[in-house]
Amino acid sequence: MKGKSMKAIILLLVGSMALSSCVGSFSLFNKLADWNKNATKDKFLNEIIFLVISPAYAFCGAADVFVLNTIEFWNGSNPLVSNEGKTQYVMGEDGKMYAVRTLKNGYEVTSPEGSIANFVYNKKANSWSMLVDGKAKEIFRFNNDGTIRTNLPSGQKMNVSLNDEGLYQTRMAINGGTFFALR
Repeated sequence: MKGKSMKAIILLLVGSMALSSCVGSFSLFNKLADWNKNATKDKFLNEIIFLVISPAYAFCGAADVFVLNTIEFWNGSNPLVSNEGKTQYVMGEDGKMYAVRTLKNGYEVTSPEGSIANFVYNKKANSWSMLVDGKAKEIFRFNNDGTIRTNLPSGQKMNVSLNDEGLYQTRMAINGGTFFALR
């Protein structure tokens, strides 16, 4: 009896160490949980649904731990999280609706007038560029210190932090020191 307990403890410790560094997004489990929370408007009925489908939670959790999170750990993306090819409609600051289609390496934005702009992520350079009429122009790149180097319309480059202060500094630089708050 003592030997079986010791083997079980060792197996649990080895398993926890082997799986501890590849915690992923648990996308399958979370999609099931989100669906269950919003299945009906009645929280009691949602609880009954949860009790009925609870074996599905175990299956989804196991699939995430042993398959999907491992894929996500090794190649950097979860197969269930991909939105490639999907289009969302987003209200711009100008009050117009823009169609935003997710691409493999970025986004395609179609204006209400029909003009198209592509925003492309370059993994090697760790940067975002804008393609208009086939011409690429780098917008910004991520620095190793957690800041970004933004390329201003004037051609100047500027390092800013990824917070409200960095956004304010960028707007001030683009607008020549003048920034008006509207709302």
